[in-house]
Amino acid sequence: MTSAVFSSDWIKNFSSDPYAVLGVAVTADERRISKRYRQVAKQLHPDQQLNADDAVREFANNVLTRLVNPAYQRIKQDKGRLETLATLRFKVRRLSREQKLVAEGALAQQLMNADEAEVDILYEKALSELSESQYTSAEIFAKQTAAITELNLIYLRCKMGDPVIREKRTGLVSAGAFQQPVTAPTTQTPPGNPVANESSQVNYAQRHISRAKTYIANKSYPQAIQELRDAVRIDPSNSDYHAMLGQAYLLQKMVGMAKVHIRQALKLNAKNTVALKYAKKLEINLDELVGHSKNNGNGKNKGGGLFKLFSRQRSVK
Repeated sequence: MTSAVFSSDWIKNFSSDPYAVLGVAVTADERRISKRYRQVAKQLHPDQQLNADDAVREFANNVLTRLVNPAYQRIKQDKGRLETLATLRFKVRRLSREQKLVAEGALAQQLMNADEAEVDILYEKALSELSESQYTSAEIFAKQTAAITELNLIYLRCKMGDPVIREKRTGLVSAGAFQQPVTAPTTQTPPGNPVANESSQVNYAQRHISRAKTYIANKSYPQAIQELRDAVRIDPSNSDYHAMLGQAYLLQKMVGMAKVHIRQALKLNAKNTVALKYAKKLEINLDELVGHSKNNGNGKNKGGGLFKLFSRQRSVK
C-alpha cells in the first residue's frame, strides 16, 4: 500500500519538469539523458535495495516507477524534448510577465545574477551539486528536485533571448567535480584573485574548441559554429576565438557574420594573423578598426591549430 508521502498529489508536484526528476540539464541530448537514466534506474532498482529498510525500498520503488520512468519516456526522443521545453519556456514567460519568477534558492539566485558569459558554467555546476545526492531519501529528493526545477526555470529565463535551447552531449563540468580528494592538500585562493575562475573558463572554452576541430574535420560547419559560439561566450575577449568563428561562418558561406567576428578579432588584437588574412579576403577596411584595437596580443597565432584545419577545408575565393 502506498503511503501518504507518495500520494498522487505528491507525485504531481514533480511531474511538470521531467528534466528535474532525472536531474539532467535542459540542454542534454538523447545520449546524455539515457546515460543519466541508466545511472538512476540502477541506483533505484530493487536489486540494489535488498538490504535497505522498508521506507527506503518504498521510496525507490515509487520514484522509479511513478516519476523516473515516465520522465525518461517524455524526453528520450526529440519530439518529447521539444514539447517539454516549449512548455517550460511558456511557463517562464508567463511567470516573468506576472513578475512571479523569483529565485529563492541560493544557487538559483547566483544564476539569476550571473553575467551572460558565466550562465552555462554556473548552471551546470549547480545542477551537478543538486543532483549528486538527489535520490538519497524522499525528503532529500523532494528538496533537491524542487531546487533543480527552480534552477531550470531561472536558466531558461536567462536564455529567453535565444530562439532555441541547443542540446549538448556533455556538461561543462563532470558529475564528480564537487568531490574533494580526502588526502589531497588544498590551497585557498586569496579573495579577489580571479586566476582560478579564469583558468576554469579557459578550460571549458578549450573543450568547445576541441569539439569544433572535430566538426570542421568532418565538414560539419553548423555544429562547429555552435561550439565556437560557446567558446566566445565563455571568453569573449579572446581574439583567436573570434577569428576561428569568423572562419567557420565563412566556410558556411555566411559572409555577414564572418565579417562581424573577423572585425572583432582585429579590434581585440590588430596583429592577429589569421584575422588579417581573412579581413583581406572579405575586403574589410582595416583603417576603420584603427583606434579600436586593444592590441593586447590575446591568443598567440602561430599558424597552427584550427588555422591549418580550416585551410585544408577550402580556399575562399
